[in-house]
Amino acid sequence: MPDNTSTADARKTTSDIKVTGDPDVWELICKASSKGQGWMKSTKGMAISGGLLVQVSTEHRDSRGTVTACAEALSFIPDHAPPVPD
Repeated sequence: MPDNTSTADARKTTSDIKVTGDPDVWELICKASSKGQGWMKSTKGMAISGGLLVQVSTEHRDSRGTVTACAEALSFIPDHAPPVPD
């Protein structure tokens, strides 16, 4: 669901969710979505040895909710501290 921002949120809204590992190791930096316009963009970060991995996701859906386009990008920022949540 576009409104989920953590595995705990997903567990509340998805009765058949199956999780392996810790997907919350990625920290949500920002997320924006529009159900009416059918898009979602998110940026997540994960601190690793030597820097920060940043993942950017973009998703478009048609009027039936079917994903029609999806893009992912992953970048490594060396010697960078993880983002500090508000």
